[in-house]
Amino acid sequence: MGAMSTPPRRHPVIPIRVASAPPEALSADHGHPHGEHGGHSEGSHDHSHDHGDCCTSTLTPPPAAADAPPGTRPVRFRIEQMDCPTEEGLIRQKLAPMAGVARLDFNLLSRELTVHHTLDATLPLEAALADIGMAPRVLAAGQTVQPLPPAVPTRQRWLLAASGLAAVGAEAAAWATGVEVSLPVMALAALSMGLAGGPTAQKGWIALRHATLNIYFLMSLAVLGALVIGKWSEAAMVLFLFAVAEAIEALSLERARKAVQALSALAPEVAWVWSAKANGSGDWAERPVAEVAVGSRIRVRAGERVPLDADITQGQGALNEAAITGEGLPVDKAVGDALFAGSVLADGLIEARTTATASGGTLARMAAAIQQAQAQRAPTQRFVDAFARWYTPAVVLLALGVALLGPWLSATPSEGWQPWAYQALVLLVIACPCALVVSTPVTVVSGLAAAARLGILVKGGVHLEAGRHLRAIALDKTGTLTEGRPALTDCQALPGVQVHGAALSDAEALRIAASLDAASTHPVARAVAAGWRERVATAGATLSPVHDFTLQAGRGVQGTVDGQAWCLGHARWLQEKTAEQAGGAHLGQLGQAVARLQALEAQGRTAFVLFNADGPAAVLGVADTLRPTSAQAIQELQALGVHTAVLSGDNAQAVRHVAAQLGVADARGGLLPQDKLSAIEALKAAHGRVAMVGDGVNDAPALARADIGLAMGAAGTATALETADVAIMDDDPRKLASFIRLSQATGAILWQNIALALGIKVVFFALAFTGQATLWMAVFADMGASLLVVFNGLRLLRWRP
Repeated sequence: MGAMSTPPRRHPVIPIRVASAPPEALSADHGHPHGEHGGHSEGSHDHSHDHGDCCTSTLTPPPAAADAPPGTRPVRFRIEQMDCPTEEGLIRQKLAPMAGVARLDFNLLSRELTVHHTLDATLPLEAALADIGMAPRVLAAGQTVQPLPPAVPTRQRWLLAASGLAAVGAEAAAWATGVEVSLPVMALAALSMGLAGGPTAQKGWIALRHATLNIYFLMSLAVLGALVIGKWSEAAMVLFLFAVAEAIEALSLERARKAVQALSALAPEVAWVWSAKANGSGDWAERPVAEVAVGSRIRVRAGERVPLDADITQGQGALNEAAITGEGLPVDKAVGDALFAGSVLADGLIEARTTATASGGTLARMAAAIQQAQAQRAPTQRFVDAFARWYTPAVVLLALGVALLGPWLSATPSEGWQPWAYQALVLLVIACPCALVVSTPVTVVSGLAAAARLGILVKGGVHLEAGRHLRAIALDKTGTLTEGRPALTDCQALPGVQVHGAALSDAEALRIAASLDAASTHPVARAVAAGWRERVATAGATLSPVHDFTLQAGRGVQGTVDGQAWCLGHARWLQEKTAEQAGGAHLGQLGQAVARLQALEAQGRTAFVLFNADGPAAVLGVADTLRPTSAQAIQELQALGVHTAVLSGDNAQAVRHVAAQLGVADARGGLLPQDKLSAIEALKAAHGRVAMVGDGVNDAPALARADIGLAMGAAGTATALETADVAIMDDDPRKLASFIRLSQATGAILWQNIALALGIKVVFFALAFTGQATLWMAVFADMGASLLVVFNGLRLLRWRP
């Protein structure tokens, strides 16, 4: 046992995509910890678990998009004017047909566009963007950018206020005089439109030049038409209400931006770093975190946030890691434990050695993953976009038909063409799909931010929506449902055994075994020593020194404790020793030992025996204990109607025992990676959409094959952040049910928003066709619908499981 080393601690590193990492060979052999090292024991695997806009920006550069088209080069632009899906549609229409453009990735959170292309230079792309009013700024690879300015600057607020006063004045003058085209009305209306309508008119002109039926084109056309037919006060009110609604919408969406941006802001800007001098001395100095290299020595005091991912080299303390894992209870950490940037040291003083740069740490990777997730369009968003492509042109054609055919088909042709033109303008405003288009992105962003706050990193709206459709979840056992590290479960002294003239007690047997294992770093040996400290050791108690210690390859360890030779290891080794020394004289005790070993193995334990020259003295068992929250997690999943299955490479008895404790009937053990793939396929055929929950390394093939791959304990491993669709940052399996419930809440709000937006459209269609709707009423309703769906989507920011 002493020959095996402790599994290396996983530190957060720059993500590396892992195709597969086959698990170790698995066996039910109880002699593994002290015998054949190729066998399996609980915890022997190296699991990391133990040990004015629609969007936003953050300071962290986003990672390169995965699976870029082959043979292409990416160029990244910062576009300040790209502040909602309307601009995204305009850019797609302009760039997508260009020769040499392979793919467009939009990051509306950061107002960044990544173009994958085969062009010799990027000048044609820059010129095309400038042509549609999207002045681009090329960003170098890895370049960070400054935060966006406030959504509605102070100057813009004053302009809106003045515009509103002028619009109200125009309406009042028109009502008082009964004349829509009087000089006071026209002057006040022109002033109002000049103060607030510039951006809308500019974007409407760009849309007109490029034959794009977006909201700015429709609103500009409605205002222009109102002026033509002499409705100056209404034109001013329409433009003012549209500008106010856009400002309120931008302020509302800024909340979603800040919710995501806050993730990056959790890490401090400076760190206390040890600066060594040539004479060997040194002192502590504050340095920007961006300048701190990997391997630097840092200090964190009570009440401070950890500036960078690091390993503790001196001191201990309790850390609140809620920023990473969503768990508010402090975690005690000491020398050798990992620190995550953004966590707060509640007490103590810690010195540590950095393991990642500011841009390569766990917190930065989480923020970057959320940014990258915005490039994925959720299924509901694709549906809404497809609907809007047909809905808007259809309503515009309907409005054109009303304006042209209405006077000819009217029963009262004497009214002329103006009333029909006015109703056509109302229809144009109703044709704006703003509420529909904006509802999905803000809801998805809010859902992603809510999940991140809970310590659940969802890699895009696709997976956030897919969670509610899951019908089965396959869970790996070790490190997911169990602690992922062995713990002593049994130590039973055999009856009739005498040591130094006294009957051997369970406590004394454990003390002897712990003495033999004290110097070993093997996980099972450490479990035996830890078990003695927890169960037996009293204040000041010590283990006995071991003399003549030797490791017997494939059998176990032996040494002299308190003047008597002892062996700890495989039952076969005991049988060999018994046959050699006594020719079978101890068969009675041997039979008792074997029976107890078999009983422990039937319970999923890894069992071994303590014996001396007189025969077997005690039987010990080690197991990977269940997480305290696993049973509740399974109950919550089953309550949601999700079929649960345990898939593991561990021995079948151990898997069935764990599953029985949790109430899971579908338990499959002894599986190789290809067997897990087959199990996933079988679950899909039987139940429908399936998720696989694992560690992101050994389960990589199964994670990739499942409809959703979820990784547990992702805060400590970059691989899990890279390979999984959803990463649970801590080891709490109850968050699996929380993810599904959040997905259900997101889906419900998405469809509520669609129903709300379309319902208001239907009502105003009816009012328009009965002649009851006015222009400003239509704008108020359309913009009101946009604000309602935005506020409804923002409710997810306050979602709690």
